[in-house]
Formats: sequence, C-alpha cells, structure tokens
Amino acid sequence: MNVEILNCIVNGRSVEVAIDPRESLADTLRERLGLTSVKKGCEVGECGACTVLVDGQAIDSCIYLSLWAQGKKILTVEGLQDDNGELSNIQKAFVEEAAVQCGFCTPGIIMSAVEIVGSGKSYTREELRKLISGHLCRCTGYQNILNAVERAVNEAHKFVGK
Repeated sequence: MNVEILNCIVNGRSVEVAIDPRESLADTLRERLGLTSVKKGCEVGECGACTVLVDGQAIDSCIYLSLWAQGKKILTVEGLQDDNGELSNIQKAFVEEAAVQCGFCTPGIIMSAVEIVGSGKSYTREELRKLISGHLCRCTGYQNILNAVERAVNEAHKFVGK
C-alpha cells in the first residue's frame, strides 16, 4: 500500500498523519484522529452527516480526499468548544431550540451553521432553509433545526452590532 503524509491543522492543532492516498477525509478524521462527530452516512455526498469546514468552507468529507486537505485548516464539532468545555453559541442554539433528536445528523448541520454564521450575512428563513437543504434528517421535520440556525444567525448579528 502506498502511504502519504498529511500535514494540516485540525481543530487548531497541527497534525501529521500517515494516510492511504485514496482515503476520504471522513475516514482520516474518524479512524485515524478519533473525531467521531464526523458521521459516515451515505458516503456519496448526499446526506451532509460528514460535513466539516476546510479553510472555512463546509464540505462533505466523505467525498473529499484527505490529500486535498494538505496544509489546510479543518474544523469539526470537537473544535467548537472553548478551553473550558463550554459549548459554542451555535451548539447552545441547537440545545435551546430542541433541534436534536437522535443526533446523527446534528454535527454536520452544526458545521454548516458555523459557515452560515461566519459569513456575517443576514438571511431570510427561506434562504436558511435552502442553505441547510443538503442535510438529511430522519427524526426532526427540520423546523427546530431551522429555528436553531436562525437563532444562531440572529444572535451573532446582535453580538456584532454591540
């Protein structure tokens, strides 16, 4: 087997890991780095369960080769908590809006919400619905998820405005 070395930053820390050049980023994050918030659902980029941020952009890590992450910054849900283990405002919004049921899809949706909030833009509810449409959830009916994303965006705008 051919082996490559991946050097990148994952959740704020430098990582050097041996990988198979055919390996998906989802496999590297889960199996080699133990970041189990990255879920493997469809493995064809359809469900969004494996969503992570690469250089600030939400991607489906199941169809993104690990080699493509060379030198990049990767953020997973594990990287959202502060040093004291406090949940991020986006995670708190999901809890407060009861946007979590089984939890399988939640990390991927939260990572998309991080990208949405990080854009600094305002969105209508319909725009937010479209922005999270790449995520499949079999439990919630999406309303509480949409409420949580909307709340996180609105709270971020209040904070920026102060």
